[in-house]
Amino acid sequence: MALHISILGAPGGDNALFVSVNRGQRIHRLLLDCGEVGLTALPLADVRGLDHLLLSHLHMDHIGGFDSLFRQTFSRGVDAPVHVWGPPETARIIHHRLCGFMWNLTEQLRGTWVVHDVGPERVVTTRYEAAEGFAVAHPAGETPRAGAIIATDDYTVAALDLDHGTPCLGYLLREPPRRNVDPARLAALGLAPGPWLGAVRTPRPGEPSTVEIEGKARSLAELRAALITEAPGASLAYLTDFRLDAGELARLAEALGGVDTLVCEAQYRTANADLATRACHLTTAQAGALAATCGAGELVLIHISERYGRAELPAILAEARAVFPRARLPEAWTADQP
Repeated sequence: MALHISILGAPGGDNALFVSVNRGQRIHRLLLDCGEVGLTALPLADVRGLDHLLLSHLHMDHIGGFDSLFRQTFSRGVDAPVHVWGPPETARIIHHRLCGFMWNLTEQLRGTWVVHDVGPERVVTTRYEAAEGFAVAHPAGETPRAGAIIATDDYTVAALDLDHGTPCLGYLLREPPRRNVDPARLAALGLAPGPWLGAVRTPRPGEPSTVEIEGKARSLAELRAALITEAPGASLAYLTDFRLDAGELARLAEALGGVDTLVCEAQYRTANADLATRACHLTTAQAGALAATCGAGELVLIHISERYGRAELPAILAEARAVFPRARLPEAWTADQP
């Protein structure tokens, strides 16, 4: 699995999720939400190498750590922009944050921030430049929202609309299917491994229809059908701050179907379900029900209310496990417990 996760923050406080997608020759880095979580828990290279900041929404416990993140990434010395994604109004609010400092000598500054407002039907993009002191909001286009909002050869990210009494987004990350050459099938065809296997394993745009093996042209299509096995890539979902009724449960379970890891809020204990409903949050049992209904591989509970102390963490976990046995808490939260 090339998706590696770190849960940032403590129980009862702000939480965020750091994801690295390690494909060997390159690493992609994503931060999901940006509360006051203490970015020092991450290596500086990971913070400065951030590719995407994905915000669920703009309440202060999900963006309160932005200034610290901005300070560490601003002078990272690379030309690649930082991309920020969030619900409508994200660009306006991020622009205020970028302009919240005194800028001079701007002609010497480098850095681009590209902010994407992900609406129900369209994604609206705005660009901000350090060389202008971030003063100008440059319209950078609109695209229909269809499928993944981020699509690379190594992973995709889809946004899921959530209801927190204000627009909110969940995110679903998926690796592409893994394509491997079956050694037994290779031996059965009497073929020796060689550089030609790269062409069989990885289709390329505009490629020829054949590949040469021991001086003989062989059909790529036939070789792929005979040799390649395909398995689903790893997947990860991050959902926080939303209400869950029967209709939403069915809709989200279909979108998340079979996700390997579901990182999900469990703001309230089951006994406080009335508070969860009024605040558009989940209970422990609801988080478990979502994981069970979507067939998740595991459930990681985050964003637990500060009303519950560390002593209640085992009971909180037990409530989720009563519905979904493969629930767990972030490892750092339980490291000091028996």
